[in-house]
Amino acid sequence: MKKEDLPKKIAVFPLSNFIIFPNTSVPLNIFEPRYIDMVNDSMNANKFIGMIQPKAAKNNITEIKDLHQIGCLGKITNFKKLKDGRYLIELKGLIRFKIVKEIGSNRRYREFEVDFNEYLDDLSEQVEKIQFSDLELIFKNLKSLFEKRGFIINWKALEKQNLNETINALAMASPFNLEEKQILLESKNLHSRKTKISEILSTYIYDEFNNTTIQ
Repeated sequence: MKKEDLPKKIAVFPLSNFIIFPNTSVPLNIFEPRYIDMVNDSMNANKFIGMIQPKAAKNNITEIKDLHQIGCLGKITNFKKLKDGRYLIELKGLIRFKIVKEIGSNRRYREFEVDFNEYLDDLSEQVEKIQFSDLELIFKNLKSLFEKRGFIINWKALEKQNLNETINALAMASPFNLEEKQILLESKNLHSRKTKISEILSTYIYDEFNNTTIQ
């Protein structure tokens, strides 16, 4: 994808505790009427959808939630309509974006003017120079955390991917909270993301250690 092909405004799907990174793909089950509308409109246009996290709610009074500033543009690469009206789609992450402003419209979903300039490197095919040996401790700690939380990961399959895909896939699937996942999304590059994963994991390991009672 080229810079000049990037849209100036996008439909946005706010999904809590969920992130998508460039060059990773995720399946989505679309069932809310407003987001079915969004997928229909996207399929009839450029197939783009912006994924972004809502901020943690301070109260439950307002229906319209504040959103984080940074999200990721995705493109629908697979689409299936089920008999009950739901859509099963696969969304591939392309490039991160920063919200400029919300655009008023009569649509049931939200649209935003966005800026991609800070994240144009997401479009490049650069391979980060990180070895799996650099990730051994992170993988060990992640495996332990995933197992304790009941998460099942095919680690052998992950190790066959390139490191960028592996780290991003683990960041997306991790049992981290909303704010921690947002930190990973906003990390400038793979080196930074690896460091942030390690820092976040250290807090979990510390908590697990201090919550252990010696009998």
